[in-house]
Amino acid sequence: MHPATDDITIAAGTDGSRRLFVYNGGFLTQKRVRRILALSGYQVSLGLPGPDDLIGIWGKSPTAHRGEKIAEQRNVDILRVEDAPLRSLFPGKMGEPPVGLFLDRKGVHFDPSQPSDLETLLATHPLDDTALLDRARECIARIQDAHLTKYAAVPLDTSLPEPGYVLVIDQTRGDAAVAASKAGDAHFQEMLVMAQEENPGAPILIKTHPETQQGLRSGYFSEKDCNERISLWDSPVSPWKLFEGAVGVYTLSSQMGFEAIFAGHKPRVFGQPFYAGWGLTNDERPPPRRHRHLTRAQLFAGAMLLYAKWYDPYRDQLCPLETVIGQLEAQARAWREDHQGWNGHGIRLWKRKHFQRFFGQHKRMTFQKLESDEVRSMTWGTQDGPTGSARVEDGFLRSRGLGAELVPPLSLIVDHSGIYYDPARPSDLENLIAARADMRPDQRLRAVKLIEKLNALGVSKYNLGGTQPKLPQGRLIFVPGQVEDDASILRGTDEISTNRALLLATRAAHPEATIVYKPHPDVAAGLREGHVADADLIADQVLEDVDMGWLLQQVDEVSTMTSLAGFEALIRGCQVTTYGAPFYAGWGLTQDMGKTPLRRQARVELPGLVHAVLIDAPRYLDPVTRLPCPVEVAVERLAAGDIPHPGLVNRLLSKTQGVFASRSGLWR
Repeated sequence: MHPATDDITIAAGTDGSRRLFVYNGGFLTQKRVRRILALSGYQVSLGLPGPDDLIGIWGKSPTAHRGEKIAEQRNVDILRVEDAPLRSLFPGKMGEPPVGLFLDRKGVHFDPSQPSDLETLLATHPLDDTALLDRARECIARIQDAHLTKYAAVPLDTSLPEPGYVLVIDQTRGDAAVAASKAGDAHFQEMLVMAQEENPGAPILIKTHPETQQGLRSGYFSEKDCNERISLWDSPVSPWKLFEGAVGVYTLSSQMGFEAIFAGHKPRVFGQPFYAGWGLTNDERPPPRRHRHLTRAQLFAGAMLLYAKWYDPYRDQLCPLETVIGQLEAQARAWREDHQGWNGHGIRLWKRKHFQRFFGQHKRMTFQKLESDEVRSMTWGTQDGPTGSARVEDGFLRSRGLGAELVPPLSLIVDHSGIYYDPARPSDLENLIAARADMRPDQRLRAVKLIEKLNALGVSKYNLGGTQPKLPQGRLIFVPGQVEDDASILRGTDEISTNRALLLATRAAHPEATIVYKPHPDVAAGLREGHVADADLIADQVLEDVDMGWLLQQVDEVSTMTSLAGFEALIRGCQVTTYGAPFYAGWGLTQDMGKTPLRRQARVELPGLVHAVLIDAPRYLDPVTRLPCPVEVAVERLAAGDIPHPGLVNRLLSKTQGVFASRSGLWR
C-alpha cells in the first residue's frame, strides 16, 4: 500500500466518526463533499475497510462498481452519496461545490429497484408534526419567490411563450436516474407522443436540461423532434416561471417533476423517481411498494427537511434548509444582477477593489466614462452619471468603522428608480416597503428574529462601540446629529435642516424633557460639516464617544431630521419624531413633523419595514468567505468584529478626502 494511503487510513476516525472508504477520486478532490460528510459523522479514508467501517459510493456513478465489489468481498455496508435537489448556481461539472447531500444507507433515492432510506422515511414516518409541515410550506414559498432550483443561475427577465403549453422535460443521456428507471430513447418518445395525444391542440414545449444548454451533455430530444406544434426551449429559465404557463407537465424522472408538484401541478411521470407513487403524480408505471398518499408539504418535509444534509459555508457547519435558502437567495440574486456586467461612475479609487468583489464576481466591472445605453451602469449616490443609471449607496448595516475613514461596507443598495434619501421621487426601497404591508408568516418571523438579533447583539450601522456613560434623569429624548451637507439633508428636509435648528425644535416641543445630543461621528472626527457650538446650552447632555446600540436602548424617544438613528430606534422600540422625510417616515410608524410624500399610503408594521430595509433592498458580502450572504451572516460578522480594517495610509487619505469633499460638496 502507498505510504500516503496508510497515513490517511490511520488518521481517519480518531474523532469517533465512522470511517468511509472511497474508490472514487471525486471524494478526495471535492473539499465541500468531504466536509459535509465529516460533519455528518463520516471520515473519508483510503485503503481497505474493517468490519465497523463503511464504503462510500457516489450514487450510481460509473465507478460505483469498485466500491460495490469491495463491499461484497469485505461484507461491509455502503453509504450512497448524491447531490441534494438544491445544489448550487451552476452544474457540478463546472466546478461549483454542492450546498447539500443526500446520504443513504439502504439504496439510492432515485433507484426504485430496492427501498432507500428516503423511500422508507416517506412510507413510515408520521409526517404529522404541525411545526414541521409549516416549515415545509414556508420553505416552498421562499424557494418559489427566489426562483431557486437545482442550478439556480437562471435569469428572471426571459420572455416566455404564451400560456397554455404542455411542458415536456428532457434529461441528459447517461443520467443514472434514467437508467435506474430502466428507460431510454423509446420512453422519451412515448412521453412526447402521449403529451400530444392527451392534450389535443395544445403547443408542446420541450425543456432541455441545464447541462445540455451548457454543452456538457446531450439530451434525448433535439431540433429534429420539433415541428409546427413542438418547440425546444434550450435557454436558461426559472422552472417556476415555466410552470405558471403550463397546462400539463410530463417527465420521466427529472427533478423538475418534483418541483412541478409544489407549483400546483400533478405531473405525468413515465419513470419511477423518488417523488412518484405517493398520490401526487400521474404514474405510467407506479412503483409497486408505494401505497401511501402524501400531501405536498409531507413530501417536501420528508425529502428536504428530514432526509437531506445541508451545509452552511459561512459558519462551516450543518444547518437547516432555511439557512441554505438564504445563502442561495443571496448568491442567485448576485448572479442575476451582475452576470451582464456593470460600468461604474463616480466611484472613488479606494472603493473600486471592493466593488469588484461585490459586483464583479461573474463579470468584471469597468470604471469608464461611457454613455452608451448598451452598457449597464451604476453611479455612486448623486454623482453625475449616464441617463438611466442605477444609483448605488451604502446599506444600513454597513461596517465597523466610518465610510469617511475608508472602511469598506458589508452592504450596498442598488436602486433603479431613484435613491432612498430623496423623497422627491419614488425609489426601489420605497416600493419594497409598500409591498411589505402584507407578509407571509415566514417573512414576518424572519424579520422578527432579525430584530431580536440586532437588539441582542447591539448592532448598528457603523458599530463604533464606545462608552456607556451615566445619563440624566427624566424622560430622555435623543437627538442624533447629522452631516449638514449630506444628500439626505439637502434632499429630505425643509424648514429644519441643521443640527442646531433640530435641537431648538426638539427643546421647544419638549421643554420639560431631558435632551441628549450626539454629534455625527464624521462631524466629531473633523471630517464633515455640522458642528453646533452651543449644543451644551440647548441639550442637557452632549455625548461623543458613546455606544449607539446601548444608547438607543436607554432613551424614550428619538427626534431627528433624516438620520438612520431613527430607523434603528424603531427597531429598539423607541418612539420616533421626524422633522424631515427619511425613508422610514410616512408609513404610520413615526410622528412626522416634516412633509412626507403623499404616495406613502400603505400602513406598514415594524417587521415589514425591517424586512424591506434590511432583507429585500441591500446586498451583503461576507468579508470572511467573500461570498454574497444573507443579512443574518452580516449581522454576526459585525457583532464579532470579523471585518478587515483600513491601514494608516487609508486613515490619512480619509482625512484628506474629507477636507476636499466638504469644500466641494461632493462627498457621499
